[in-house]
Amino acid sequence: MAQAILTVPDISCEHCERTIKGVLGGTAGVRDVQVDVPAKTVRLEYDEQAVSLDKIGAVLDEEGYPVASAQPS
Repeated sequence: MAQAILTVPDISCEHCERTIKGVLGGTAGVRDVQVDVPAKTVRLEYDEQAVSLDKIGAVLDEEGYPVASAQPS
């Protein structure tokens, strides 16, 4: 399992948090999603064999939450 921290500047409220957890939680290969609204970050654990950070970023972008940066952790 890999881990990453994504910076998502458009996170602003609990609705954003629920939406992000919902779409990423339903993405194959994503195991754990934690959203920090004040920090505007998403921590996740994912299977690199099943999904890439680029795909995860594309999923968020489709929901209106473009990723500004992604740092493997």
